[in-house]
Amino acid sequence: MNTFWKTIADYNAATWLYQAVIILVGIVLTVLLAKRPGKRTGLAMKIFLIATYLWISVVYYYIYCAERSYNSVMAIFWAVLACAWVWDAVTGYTQFEYNRKHALLAYVLLFMPFVYPLMSLYRGLHFPEMTSPLIPSSVVTFTIGLLLLFCRKANIFIILLLCHWALIGLSKTYFFGIPEDFLVAAASVPAIYLFFREYFLTNLHKDTKPKARYINWLLALLCVGIGLLLLGTMFYELFMDA
Repeated sequence: MNTFWKTIADYNAATWLYQAVIILVGIVLTVLLAKRPGKRTGLAMKIFLIATYLWISVVYYYIYCAERSYNSVMAIFWAVLACAWVWDAVTGYTQFEYNRKHALLAYVLLFMPFVYPLMSLYRGLHFPEMTSPLIPSSVVTFTIGLLLLFCRKANIFIILLLCHWALIGLSKTYFFGIPEDFLVAAASVPAIYLFFREYFLTNLHKDTKPKARYINWLLALLCVGIGLLLLGTMFYELFMDA
């Protein structure tokens, strides 16, 4: 646990100015995507995501998390995600179009990176040993919110990796004392359902096995199960702290 928070403190202390610039660029691109959607703004956002994912891979994990035993694996994981966005940028698969259907949840997820440091301050943590808007979990919530708000057809491979990462956050609440990760895990449960419902019920052939309506119920049950697991984990941690 001490190593985990020490690496975050070192990362924040050394890169806070660069983080601020990256966050500002992300805000500007998101606003442009909302006001002037199109191929250029969509490509600019994908390039931004590629750069941000490489930042997490190289700067965060490989350099500043070198003391952690699993840093190489995590660096590779985020490099794979960056490569997935490179492929997407080249092929133009993910098309950024404003989608009002899930706007409320999307806006919550887009603002979540700024809730992370507020949660840390509420818990009594101080800069630089605290979460920031440019750590892996924050980037995941931002990306999921972005895809919910602007994409009618999203890259399912990227979504699988992002949701997988979000659910991994449950274990970090125990081992590293970072309850902020409950935010990304909790918010990702309805996002998982919405993404996969759209994918299975819209893009697949009607004669699916099982039937489309049963797939919808199975997805709902899966997400309810994940939600109950999340709730049980949260209460267990509260009970253990007490």
